[in-house]
Amino acid sequence: MAWRIEYEAGALKDLKKLDRQVARRLVSFLSERVGTLDNPRSIGSALQGSKLGELWRYRVGDYRIICEILDGELVVLAVSIGHRREVYR
Repeated sequence: MAWRIEYEAGALKDLKKLDRQVARRLVSFLSERVGTLDNPRSIGSALQGSKLGELWRYRVGDYRIICEILDGELVVLAVSIGHRREVYR
């Protein structure tokens, strides 16, 4: 079962701010690793907190990809992308 990867406008804006090589690495991680899994939650971690409980985090080196997983549509929606010291703000 393949999952479709989609990006919110904020995530696309975050990608454009990053170095081209880093951005390419993050996009390929989502498409090749997460998109091909039967369960994308198997390699991610759930965020803690009442407002963040539905969001998942993927680690790629020093960068984090914050995603919402939509089970009914088989979509992994990237909400925010950034360096680990900045992405949670």
